[in-house]
Amino acid sequence: MTTSTSKVAAAFAVLMVLASCSNTIRGMGKDTANAVNATEDAGHKVKRAAQN
Repeated sequence: MTTSTSKVAAAFAVLMVLASCSNTIRGMGKDTANAVNATEDAGHKVKRAAQN
């Protein structure tokens, strides 16, 4: 009985770790997208400033 309880607990722990990883990866993707958008905005501002 203890062995099956240990297996269930281990499986639950693995699922929690995988869920945490997916949240981290998703967050990194959002951060990267925000950085790309900020860089593009800065490039547009420089372009407009150079045209004036």
